[in-house]
Amino acid sequence: MDFALSPQHEEIRRTVREFAERRIVPIAEELERKGEFPMEIIREAAALGLLGVPYPEEVGGTGLDSLAYAITVEELSRASGSVGIIVSAHTSLGCNPIYLAGTDAQKEKYLRPMASGEVIGAYGLTEPGAGSDSRGTKTRAHRDGEEWVINGSKRFITNAGVAGTYIVTAVTDREQDSGKISAFIVEADTPGFSIGRMEEKMGLHASNTGELIFEDCRIPAANLLGDEGEGDKLFLKTLDGGRIGIASMALGLAQAAYEAASAYAKERKQFGRPIGEFQGVAFKIADMATTIDAARLMTYRAAWLKDCGKPYSTEAAMAKLYASEVARDVTNDAVQVHGGYGYVTEYKVERYLRDAKLTEIGEGTSEIQRMVIARNLLGLRAM
Repeated sequence: MDFALSPQHEEIRRTVREFAERRIVPIAEELERKGEFPMEIIREAAALGLLGVPYPEEVGGTGLDSLAYAITVEELSRASGSVGIIVSAHTSLGCNPIYLAGTDAQKEKYLRPMASGEVIGAYGLTEPGAGSDSRGTKTRAHRDGEEWVINGSKRFITNAGVAGTYIVTAVTDREQDSGKISAFIVEADTPGFSIGRMEEKMGLHASNTGELIFEDCRIPAANLLGDEGEGDKLFLKTLDGGRIGIASMALGLAQAAYEAASAYAKERKQFGRPIGEFQGVAFKIADMATTIDAARLMTYRAAWLKDCGKPYSTEAAMAKLYASEVARDVTNDAVQVHGGYGYVTEYKVERYLRDAKLTEIGEGTSEIQRMVIARNLLGLRAM
C-alpha cells in the first residue's frame, strides 16, 4: 500500500493552497462579516479549473479525479468554509446528477458550462417538510404536452440565487401514490421559478442558502433528468459523492483550527511558560492532529474507491460522519485552547466552530450516516 500522494495530487494541493492563501485568506473575515457571496473569488477559482475538477475535459471539466476534488475542497475550506461549500455543492450536487444521468444533449447544454465554471449549479432536494425523509417530498410535476409543470418549494438550498442551473426533485403526478421521485433541470430564468427567503445562518455567512419556489413553472420535456420515477436512485448516488465533498470541507476547517491552536499554544504564556507545555493543552493538540489524520485517511480512501469504480457508499458515509464530528471537536477544542480570545471575533477559531456545525447536517445528518452505514453492513433497514 502506498499512502503517498502522486505528484499530480501534490501539485493540485500546492496550486489550491497558493490561491487560497493569496486571494481568500486576506478577505475571508470581511466576506463573512458582510455576508457577501464571493463572486469574484468563484470566478477566479473557475479560471483555475476548480469548479469541475473531477469531470472529463470533454464535458468541460478539468479531467482530474475525486481525490483531487477532495483535496481542492479541503484546501478551499481551510481558508473559508463558505468558499468550500459553494464549490462542493456546485460540483457534487449541481454537476454530478447531469454527469451521472444526463443525455449527451443535456451534458453539452448544461454540464459543460457548469464544469467549466461559467455557470454555478445548485441542487433542490430538501423541503420544509422533507429533509432526512425524502419520501415526504411535496413538490409535484405533471406532464402537459411537451412540457413539465412544477409546483412546490425547496428549502436550505446552497447557491440559491446565484446558480444558473438547478437540479430539482419532484413527485410526478402519475407516481403520486407510490411517491416515486423524478429529477429535472431548471434554468434560473425560467418563468414560474423564483427565489424566496434567504436564510440568516449560524455560520458560512458568505455562502447563499435560500428557498426555491415553483409556481406553474414550465420546463421543456427534454429537461427530465434520467428516467421518470428514478430520481430517488439518482439523488442517493449524488449524495454518496456529496459526502466526500462535505468530509473534505470538514477536514479543511479542522486543519485550520488545529493550525491556529498549535500556533497559539506556542505563543501564549501563562505562569511564565507557553501554554503548550501544560499537559491539558498539549494533549488537546495531540488529539486534534491524530483525529484529523484519521479523518483524512478515511476521506481519501472513499475518494480513491470512487475513482477505482468500486463501491464506496459505506466508506463515504463513514468518512463524512467521522470527519464532521472531528471538525466539531477540533474547532471546539481550538476555542478552548484560545480561552477568552477564542470567543471573540478577533480570532478566527470561533468562525471555524460555527462553520463546522454544518458538516454534521449537510448531505445527511450524522444520524442518517449511521443509518446508512448500519443498513449497508447488516443488510437490514435500520431506523
